[in-house]
Amino acid sequence: MARKEFTYRGYTLDELKKMSLEEFAELLPARQRRSLRRGFTQVQKKLLQKVSKALEGKNVKLRTHARDMIILPNMVGLTFQVHNGKEWVRVEVKPEMIGHYLGEFAPTRKRVKHGSPGVGATRSSMYIPLK
Repeated sequence: MARKEFTYRGYTLDELKKMSLEEFAELLPARQRRSLRRGFTQVQKKLLQKVSKALEGKNVKLRTHARDMIILPNMVGLTFQVHNGKEWVRVEVKPEMIGHYLGEFAPTRKRVKHGSPGVGATRSSMYIPLK
């Protein structure tokens, strides 16, 4: 079975990469479109410079605190280290991630894993013999 080619709002990845930022912004949802129209912050500009160096073939570590950076088509295929407040989370950018924020793929909260209840946690634990 042939794998279906990726499209974003009817455009292939190659067509998206050839678009200007303004044309691409028109395809995005309102929140991301507004963010791009307002321009990039200093941290985001620095990240974009690192991305362009990485695309040229230079070996650059793409570590960032810019969780609010929108994933652009030219970032597809790169691997970022996004900070979640405690550690660096590895994020490999795939075409399906276009238009999302980097921070969406680096969760800041861990899943709650409950252990077994301790002695005295319930009324019935009075009758459980200690090990």
